[in-house]
Amino acid sequence: MAEQEAGAPVVVHVAPTPAAAEVIKAKLESYGIRVALQYESAGRVLGLTVDGWGETRVLVPAAQAEEARAILAEEEGSCPSEG
Repeated sequence: MAEQEAGAPVVVHVAPTPAAAEVIKAKLESYGIRVALQYESAGRVLGLTVDGWGETRVLVPAAQAEEARAILAEEEGSCPSEG
């Protein structure tokens, strides 16, 4: 059972658009982390970004969630526009 829970997907980030989620997915996959994206299909088809319709959830296996969050936090901290 613990093995199943370790592989269960967890949300590590919610991106405002599918395109932003794809960038995050590629980044995490470059570190060897398996990634799945979850979104409302109507929001994606219609291009809506209202009330969460355009949001895309980035999911990884629970066993890799801590590593994924650390990678994403590092990415946020290295943004040159932050000061």
